[in-house]
Amino acid sequence: MFVIEVKLKGGGRYLIFRRYRQFYALHTKLEERYGAESSSPFTCTLPILPGKVYVGAKREIAENRIPILNVYMKNLLCLPVWVLMDEEVRLFFYHSTFDCEQVPHRLRRLRPRTRRIKSISPQGPIFDRTAAPRAEGTADDATGIFPCAFVKIIKDLPQQEDAVNKVRCYYYDETVSTIRDISVEEDLSTIPSLKDLMELMRREFGRDDFVLNYRDLDGDLIRLLSDQDVDLMVSLSKKIPSEKHFFPWKLHITHKDDLSVYNTSPGIGAT
Repeated sequence: MFVIEVKLKGGGRYLIFRRYRQFYALHTKLEERYGAESSSPFTCTLPILPGKVYVGAKREIAENRIPILNVYMKNLLCLPVWVLMDEEVRLFFYHSTFDCEQVPHRLRRLRPRTRRIKSISPQGPIFDRTAAPRAEGTADDATGIFPCAFVKIIKDLPQQEDAVNKVRCYYYDETVSTIRDISVEEDLSTIPSLKDLMELMRREFGRDDFVLNYRDLDGDLIRLLSDQDVDLMVSLSKKIPSEKHFFPWKLHITHKDDLSVYNTSPGIGAT
């Protein structure tokens, strides 16, 4: 049994437990639907799954498969969206009741939030679950996938807020200044490093000849030169109100050789 940690975009995570035959069954279905020999118009190059081994110690075979299966899953999650949205892929990574039973008690908090639903006793013949629309939910402390015809929503839970936050940036060049809001997944309490901020701005604006600044409480631009400067910027920003989902600190991007943006006039009595 292979233990897989599934990390969600919003920061959550949970564990699933899968045997090799489940990997093999999933890959076989994907080959039929999206492989090079498939008749579907939505074909792609699928990652390579390690083949079956019929001779050898089971534990040794399983341990040798771990790094290969890890690469397989990472490559699988890089496939086109129509593959990732396939029901077989989604069910493979789904956190089922079986998975919940395998997780030690101290890790049960890693279960993702689900919508609570109330089951309805079926009337009539057995339901064809393979062809029916499905709903995900929890009933009687059991999480699973239910036929839509047998469940109903008692009360809609409030939508979880978007985990993506934004950094407001003011970009200055020779002729114009622009405002750009850059989306990031970090929590609003995060204190980034100067290196990470530089890399983020480099990807966003596509250039290297810039420096980062912030405005102090007097309104003057202060250049960021180290992580200590970033810490000070974050500390000072706590005194300034900010918009929802925006970091309280703001970045000002200027050309590294442009010193005219700074208040360099000497004060009275300065030497």
